[in-house]
Amino acid sequence: MAASLAEPGQRLLARVVDTLVVGVPVVLVVRELVPGHTADVMAPSAVAGCMLLYEAIQLALWGRTLGKRVAGIEVVAATPQEAPEAAPRGAGGAGGAGENAGLGNESAFPVSVPGFVPVAAPEPAKAPAPEEAEVVDASTRPDVLHCVLRAAVYSVPIGLRPIPVLGLLASIFWVVNAGAMFEGVRRQAVHDRLAGTLVVKRPRPESSAF
Repeated sequence: MAASLAEPGQRLLARVVDTLVVGVPVVLVVRELVPGHTADVMAPSAVAGCMLLYEAIQLALWGRTLGKRVAGIEVVAATPQEAPEAAPRGAGGAGGAGENAGLGNESAFPVSVPGFVPVAAPEPAKAPAPEEAEVVDASTRPDVLHCVLRAAVYSVPIGLRPIPVLGLLASIFWVVNAGAMFEGVRRQAVHDRLAGTLVVKRPRPESSAF
């Protein structure tokens, strides 16, 4: 089953929903159980642990969390990219036939002029094709270990926020993680690259009501 890659806006919507579903209840419970400044230190770690379980379990079972259901996307295993095969020159192609025809045709160049050296005209440079998001196979779901790894790479930095230096590094990681989606044509964030996953649009089921 082929599917298009998810848009960055869809992925942002999914993260916002998941963060609200997990983060708000966990923070409220921690503040009720732990008074004072200790709650501010424990809340990020509690959110990180719950987010890890929340995401890893749902991805392993269904390939999508509640937020991804709302956004209409899901996580699939990434297939290796195949490099395009280069067409051999002169192997029966149009370019090879043109070169042979030009060399074999004696009337192509004025050979009667002494000292004349024919020079082949350079081929016009082709403009690079714009990068487009590819259509991928959405039938393979990632295994449990890759789901746990993907969830951990995103969730662990949340628990590091109370630690001064590590909290700063976690903030930098989230910026890099978001920017990685715009590098390349597969729109893979850092946790996608490490876990070998892609986020694709989930096709809507066809209805016979209309």
